[in-house]
This record gives sequence, C-alpha cells and structure tokens, in this order.
Amino acid sequence: MEHVIECKNLTHYYGDKLVLKDLNLKVEKGRIFGILGKNGMGKTTTINILMGFLRPTSGQCLVFGEESHKLSPLTRQKIGLLHEGHLAYDFMTIKQVENFYARFFPNWKADHYWDLIGKLGLGDNHKIRNMSCGQRSQVVLGLIFAQDPELLILDDYSMGLDPGYRALFIEYLQEYVREKNKTVFLTSHIIQDVEKVVDDTIIMGYQKLLLKMPLTTLKEGFHRYEFRNVNAVGAIKVDDDTITNVEYYNDKITLYSFKSTKDVKNHLKTHGITVDEMTEIPMSLEEAFIGLTGKY
Repeated sequence: MEHVIECKNLTHYYGDKLVLKDLNLKVEKGRIFGILGKNGMGKTTTINILMGFLRPTSGQCLVFGEESHKLSPLTRQKIGLLHEGHLAYDFMTIKQVENFYARFFPNWKADHYWDLIGKLGLGDNHKIRNMSCGQRSQVVLGLIFAQDPELLILDDYSMGLDPGYRALFIEYLQEYVREKNKTVFLTSHIIQDVEKVVDDTIIMGYQKLLLKMPLTTLKEGFHRYEFRNVNAVGAIKVDDDTITNVEYYNDKITLYSFKSTKDVKNHLKTHGITVDEMTEIPMSLEEAFIGLTGKY
C-alpha cells in the first residue's frame, strides 16, 4: 500500500505553546483525506509542516517518502497547494498569471485553467486585484488543477466561494481524483462540503487527535442518543470507553457514543442510572463533529 503522506509522532511547539502532540496518520494514494477541527487546533500548522514551511519540533513528516522540510524540487512539482485562498500576484491579469505559473510546471494543463476561468465570464485582461474574493479563489483553483499535481493540499479551499462555485469545485475534485488516481489532503470550515467529498477524515482536538477513520465508518458507528431523566442531570461523566460527550438541557440528556444502545444503557446502569426509553437521533457529519468536539 502506497502512502503519499505519513506522519509519525508529529509534535510542534510555538515557543512554549504546544500545538500538536504525537500526531500519527497515513494518507493512501488515490484518496481524499479531510482534516477537521476548531480554530486553533493545529490544522494549518499541520499543512505548514507538510509543505516544509515549518520544521516539526519532533517526530517525522514524510511526503512521497521524503522529509517534508527537505523536499526536492522534483517532489515539490508533484504538489499543488492552496493556502487559505490567497493569490500573491494580484497585479497580473487572468492571462498573465496563467503564463507565469505555466513556466514552473512541466505537466501544465492549460485547458483545466481556462475551463474553470471561463465560467467567471471575465475577459483575459481582467486584473486579479479587481476581482471579488470568490473570483480570486476560482483563479487559484484553476491554477492548481492546471499544475496536474499528484497531491493536492487544500487549506480552507472554500474561502470566498459561494454555494454554486463550491458545488462546482467538488464536482471537479471528485472527477479529478477518480480519473487520474490523485490524492487530496484538505481542510474546510464548511463541514457539509467535506461530507460530500472525503473518503477518510481525522478530527483534531486540543493538542491531540480525537479520531481517524473512513467517513463511512464514522457515520455508521458514531451515535447520538437522547432520553429524559431529571435525576441523571449532571451525574453522567465522559469517559474514553463509552461516553464520548454529554449535553444537558433541562431534563433532556444527549449522549454521544461509539457503543450500541444496549451497551450505553448497561454502562449507565452500572453507575446507578436506569433508562427505560432511549432514542437514537440521526446525525450529519457537522453534528457528529460537534458531538465529538463539543459546542464551545
């Protein structure tokens, strides 16, 4: 099995502040891998380490088998990076920026760029600085696809894109990976989009990895249960084995768990809490994310 990205006990500090601790993950070729987490949980730090912009405090990060902070020029040519939607050369026109980028990538596919840019309805001489944030993001995405990279690293790719362009991008991304056996590592704050496109996901908490698994496994195996018991309010504790999270609202109790209804009831019973009726409530990925990380 070929791993395009492999992190081993990856740890990073900013001064005395610990951001990542013992992060371990493997990203297989031909998969779309999504990393989710609240602000400040280390998503962008992980991206910066992958691209070699940061050298980890300890541990190892390999991209195509090379140390990420020592990537060779040939390996860098295999990677397409979108870093929070930014495009530096905003004084250029749509045509000029395509000509500029094309010189650095031997496998440049201009048709990919012009296909996406054509949907903006702008002239070739339209300057980047005179575009909206969403239009600039569309230019960046066109440039990335034109590079024809083996690995796409997309840090908050959805920044500035309206729902229509986000849907268009997801269609392009899925077809790109399926037809060419490419690999994608992405982050996004719009979890509904991530749910449509990723194969595997990791969810990051404060200084630690909360989980890593295929999206289908998460959606099938993670449960939200509700019941009412005024005597149990405040009495149920989170534990790593059975209760992942618990919320209280008046006498309504919401539990999150990877265990079955029967297992959760038995667990509560051992702690002196009897539950007659417990209802499982279906969840979207966003709701599962909140169940794992908490609302605040």
